[in-house]
Amino acid sequence: MIIGVPSEIKTDEWRVALTPAGVRELTSAGHDVLVERGAGMGSAIADAEFVRTGAKIVDDADEVWGAADLVCKVKEPVPDEFHRLGARGDQTLFTYLHLAASRGCTEALVAAGNVAIAYETVRLEDNTLPLLAPMSEVAGRMAPLMGAHHLMRPGGGRGVLVSGVPGVRCGRVVILGAGVAGFAAATIAVGLHSEVFVLDRNLDRLREVDHHFRGALETIASSEHAIEEVCIEADVVIGAVLVVGARAPHLVSDALVEKMREGSVLVDISVDQGGCFESTRPTTHSNPTFEVHGSVFYCVANMPGAVPHTSTYALANATLPYVIDIANRGWRRAVRSDSALSEGVNVVGGTIVYRPVAEAHGLPFTSLDELLG
Repeated sequence: MIIGVPSEIKTDEWRVALTPAGVRELTSAGHDVLVERGAGMGSAIADAEFVRTGAKIVDDADEVWGAADLVCKVKEPVPDEFHRLGARGDQTLFTYLHLAASRGCTEALVAAGNVAIAYETVRLEDNTLPLLAPMSEVAGRMAPLMGAHHLMRPGGGRGVLVSGVPGVRCGRVVILGAGVAGFAAATIAVGLHSEVFVLDRNLDRLREVDHHFRGALETIASSEHAIEEVCIEADVVIGAVLVVGARAPHLVSDALVEKMREGSVLVDISVDQGGCFESTRPTTHSNPTFEVHGSVFYCVANMPGAVPHTSTYALANATLPYVIDIANRGWRRAVRSDSALSEGVNVVGGTIVYRPVAEAHGLPFTSLDELLG
């Protein structure tokens, strides 16, 4: 099989889908790997490193898309790439898609007629998301740092040092969601000596968080009333809510933001899935924030892209076994033998086969089992 790795062209995206180690695994198994020239430079991986492990460097993205049986990316195709999606009708695309939050990308993939497998909906039997977890960990650990930066006056905030100093209160950090991202955010927020509150509807998960942090933070059963009470006095609010494959629920309304302290900071990790704040809209690393009722919103849609070297290796470590399986067996045999990977299939031959995506856009749905017979 020919595996293609194009450069990411989404604004401020410097990650790459494969590492040289991954290339070696694939070429040792008899596959060909095409890497677009410079694709790894943003992650501090030179073309020569890919070549040393067996990749062929090509100059043009159209050549990668036109030749590859399997295209591996990091982020969803952007409009400038839509025309490449239909270059081969039998092509498989393996990347983060977040289609429930993007009708445009969904329609482009349906029109292209290829197979689209989303990293973020690959789900194990215990409901964990092995390909989303690494980036959730990165984004979760970044969120308190970004919140702390923008809480300072030069960052647009109210001028609070999130850790405080002796004799002066520390910042209050509220984390909505106790999943992988929320847990990671709590780890850093506690380490910064903040006053930390974690909210979730899953009481068992809150018990796990409480046990792990041994009283270093407070856990609260999430409800509309609880969210309002704790956010009004917050310095930083981190949205870390995930509904697998579907749009995130809006938990923080503009009316609530208006009641919050002026200069508070809201960081929305859920922005890729529509965001959990009412006014969330995607921003970029070069222009990361905007203001709502005197509060600073940080809604960068590819937060891990700010640390691409770390993120690339963390992501590739998780995705490579699936890439090898698809390359060795073809996507049909791979998903038939791996229920987790089958959960990742979102679009096949112009048909949406992942129900939450179809429901998000009011489009027709056919189950993957029915499609494969």
